Amino acid sequence: MALPPATPANPTKPTSDRDAAQQDVFLREVDEALREQQMVDIAKRYGIIIGGGITLLLVGLGGYLFWDHSVKQSAGEVSERTTLVLDRLASGPTSAGAALGDLAALKTEGSAGARANAAMLHAAALVQTGKTDEAAREFAAIAANADAPQPLRDLAAIRELSIRFDAVPPSQVVDRLKPLAVPGNPWFGSAGELVGMAYLKQGKPELAGPLFAAIGKDKEVPQSLASRMRQLAGQLGYESGDAAADVAPAQN
Repeated sequence: MALPPATPANPTKPTSDRDAAQQDVFLREVDEALREQQMVDIAKRYGIIIGGGITLLLVGLGGYLFWDHSVKQSAGEVSERTTLVLDRLASGPTSAGAALGDLAALKTEGSAGARANAAMLHAAALVQTGKTDEAAREFAAIAANADAPQPLRDLAAIRELSIRFDAVPPSQVVDRLKPLAVPGNPWFGSAGELVGMAYLKQGKPELAGPLFAAIGKDKEVPQSLASRMRQLAGQLGYESGDAAADVAPAQN
């Protein structure tokens, strides 16, 4: 049986190498101002994701925090009522509107932690019913409430700024959320995403890229968020693998 002919050398390789070299030169010569504008466009495109992506997390986390607090404080009756409200919130915007009255009452009952949690859920219900301005004000009030548990205050600050992201100066987003945008903080992913987007609005992709890359490789960050951050990091020229190595600029 005849053997198949040996594969000839690829005659197009020199051309491919030349094309690749030309492409590298082109990429290096891209105007920096255009690149920064593209990053701002990315921030705008993902703004909707930021604004809506935390709502489900808020409802789920709020339910857990309230349950945990209720067990410790023996607030059985309030816990039962809140559980019913959580069921309504999970059913959609129509049910969320019906739950607003119950949540308004719960905001005045129980311990400081229970009241703060009810306020968080009330604000989440306002978001679900399209009353985002009211929700942002309520989240801001919770973030400023010294009697509320710190995890709820931090989450409220993130939620407020996610709603107002396009309306507030990016420096304000950075100043308020940068302390939370560090590995090991439970809000690293959510706060880091907002801080990175604020850096892009400031025209600082060299700060946003490493932050996105760090979120992308963090094992504690939800997979959907980590994947999105890896994509953004790559567009900014940074790699974000699974290894725990320091973030470094991607190689051309």
